[in-house]
Amino acid sequence: MAFPTTLPTVASVAGALPTLSAMLIQGAFNVVVAILILIAGWVLARWMGRWVRELMGTTHYIDVTLKPLIASFARYVVLTLTIVVVLGQFGVQTASLIALLGAAGLAVGLALQGTLSNVASGVMLLLLRPFRIYDKIKLTDVTGTVREIGLFRTEVVTDNGNFVSIPNATIFSGTIINTSRESTRRTDFTVEVDRSEDLDEIEKKLMECLTLDKRVLKSPAPTVEVESLGPLSTVLTVQVWLENRDFGSALSNVKKKVRHTLQGANISAPLPVPAPAVAPWQPSEKSGESRPAKPN
Repeated sequence: MAFPTTLPTVASVAGALPTLSAMLIQGAFNVVVAILILIAGWVLARWMGRWVRELMGTTHYIDVTLKPLIASFARYVVLTLTIVVVLGQFGVQTASLIALLGAAGLAVGLALQGTLSNVASGVMLLLLRPFRIYDKIKLTDVTGTVREIGLFRTEVVTDNGNFVSIPNATIFSGTIINTSRESTRRTDFTVEVDRSEDLDEIEKKLMECLTLDKRVLKSPAPTVEVESLGPLSTVLTVQVWLENRDFGSALSNVKKKVRHTLQGANISAPLPVPAPAVAPWQPSEKSGESRPAKPN
């Protein structure tokens, strides 16, 4: 590489100053315009997301589960267009911009594999629909009602009012129990009675109680079965089918009626048997053998 042998003269530097000043002014102008575009795009993206969310709330033709996702998608589209406009402000060509976005997307994809897996899992949850908005689900350590399915995380509100945000990848890779999907549910609970009670009579009383309860479905019919026979008690299993919409209150009432039926029929629960009294054991003084203590 050849270097100039003479230094630039004062006249040449003075002649270049207007050009440099124009370039600096143009560059500063482009920076200011880019900052204003970014601010305007950020505000417009937030407004667009909020407007689309409100618009989705007034229509009944779009599934409730998809409404938050559409609002988030509209917001990200505005942000992407804003970035494209800002880069165009600095003279970046479309072909170069596409190549730059491709390279940046590859780098970001490699760096954020966990985040992108949440996005892919969120899309699969929306496509497969294991649960919807307002469904009650049971996950590994969370039980609650689904509030929103987002691109990255799913929001769940527990029965005691706690807000829980769960990564979509964690939900999709685990076991999901949806307790709101089916219209009916079966419940099993046990009743323990004394071993001396008449099991046929107990079964008859309980079946009469369950049959007369309007909340207990007739088909499938309720059942009372012997679960185990112990030395002191007999354990019975009561199985009833209930409507899912009022499952909790109906189950509580059924259990209370079963208890009242057993009490009304004088069917007793098993009584605990105290351990037999044993005299304290003392070692022998001569041979070291143990012998029972003499009673006073």
